[in-house]
Amino acid sequence: MKNVKGKTAFITGAASGMGLGMARAFANAGMKLMLADIDQEQLAEVEKEFKANKIDVGTIVCDVTQRDQVVAAADATIERFGKVHVLCNNAGINVGGTYEELSQQDWDWVIGVNQLGVQYGISAFLPKIKLHGEEGHIMSTFSMAGMVNAGPGWAPYNASKFAVVIMSEVLKSELKGTDIGVSVLCPGAVSTNIIDAAKHRPEEFGSSGDKPAIPGDDMAQFLELGLDPDVVGRLVLEGILQNQFYLFTDPRMLKAVERRFDKIRQGFEWSAHSQSLVDSKAPGADVAVEYL
Repeated sequence: MKNVKGKTAFITGAASGMGLGMARAFANAGMKLMLADIDQEQLAEVEKEFKANKIDVGTIVCDVTQRDQVVAAADATIERFGKVHVLCNNAGINVGGTYEELSQQDWDWVIGVNQLGVQYGISAFLPKIKLHGEEGHIMSTFSMAGMVNAGPGWAPYNASKFAVVIMSEVLKSELKGTDIGVSVLCPGAVSTNIIDAAKHRPEEFGSSGDKPAIPGDDMAQFLELGLDPDVVGRLVLEGILQNQFYLFTDPRMLKAVERRFDKIRQGFEWSAHSQSLVDSKAPGADVAVEYL
């Protein structure tokens, strides 16, 4: 998008953390805001902040695991502002634990928020963004856990964040040649309240019990020392204005991605010389390593 002034943005998970950072950055750029969150009390406080600063803002309580609530939020945005230009699928949660420790409800909640919430958002808002024929943008928050293995205890989170990456890549290919851009935000350590997400866990997904939101004894402190969410918000705005697809908050983490792809390359090299494939004369078997 070349210009966002006067345009409308819808943001999930907007009452705190990176969503609130995005809202502040967008407001400073002259945008109108429709803010959604599951935390009604905190959302009301955020609304007061923006109205005190003369920002044109609307709010709606929305559980992104419920498709009908996301659709209703899209309709409410159009009713309030007439048009919507920017969608930020930002809501995200986690339940930490190994495969043996996690319940099916743990998996369902993490996938419901982090993956299906993105799908519901795109399906509900994309037709409305297309309808007005103006520039638009869809931004979804994933994580470095959508690029590399975060380690033991992160399976549902990793799975959901990897899904958001490929969903966004497909969306970008489908919108090629249109005036609607696509971005994925890949944060490293950011100072958010994701460790408190369990207090808003819907009853149908059970209880987190004593499972940590973030596996690892030092992860809470790691997050506290992370990047200011307002900086992330400004990064997202910059990415939207420049139609940048991958938005990384910590460029140093390139090394972790390179290590992952080195392991993938090693897998291809092993397969190229696998006796099973060589004996069967499979296409590509026993090729030179240089080709790979």
